[in-house]
Amino acid sequence: MSTTPAPGPAVPPPSKHQLALMIWLAVFPTLTVINLALGSWLELLHPVLRTFVLATVAVPIVIYGIVPQLQRLRAQLILRRAG
Repeated sequence: MSTTPAPGPAVPPPSKHQLALMIWLAVFPTLTVINLALGSWLELLHPVLRTFVLATVAVPIVIYGIVPQLQRLRAQLILRRAG
């Protein structure tokens, strides 16, 4: 016997503009926090290595942590509007 929940109403994928906004809302604060937390250590690095470290830390946080939360929030807002 399967306990898979029934699928809810379909939420359309985000437009390019919505996706750009969600990515910006995820990336900007993440990079700001990383720079504040690691800034004194990062300033000692060559700019290319600094960028590599920032990207290596920020991308997984954004992709696996923040963007899914923003997608859930967007879906809740859409479904609330649909009533």
